[in-house]
Amino acid sequence: MTAEELAKMPTYYIMDLDKGMAETVAAVMPTAAEIAACRWLSEDELAVYTAEYARTGFQGGLNGYRRMGPRFTADLQTFSGRTIDVPSLFIGGKSDWGVFQNPGSFETMQKTACTQMRGAHLIDGAGHWLEQEQPEQVSKLLIAFLQDASPANRKL
Repeated sequence: MTAEELAKMPTYYIMDLDKGMAETVAAVMPTAAEIAACRWLSEDELAVYTAEYARTGFQGGLNGYRRMGPRFTADLQTFSGRTIDVPSLFIGGKSDWGVFQNPGSFETMQKTACTQMRGAHLIDGAGHWLEQEQPEQVSKLLIAFLQDASPANRKL
């Protein structure tokens, strides 16, 4: 990544030097009205997550970040140059900056990595939890993909 690309990333990924996490996040927090209007994570559902994290900790949620770095280079090289050769679909939230973290990866996935790419969709009004934020749109895209990818509809 270049400094120019990193400068485009939101501050919740790369914080300002003079601010801590709380100050950084405060600037992008939703308003009380936006929080009250949130329909995709009910208080009951949040209570389930809270109880589980209180019981088990959040280690599982962080383990994925441990697979980065030099000690995993050999594992990653196993897949270097390989392609995904089955019907593929990508659905992401337009507000999920993770899609754009590595410049060019989104385009490479569509053109090179997936040889049978059926679609790549970025859904408005969704971030990282798009299946909760926009379930109807996600379901519609998945159903269309599955119908298109079914053996009866495959072009041989």
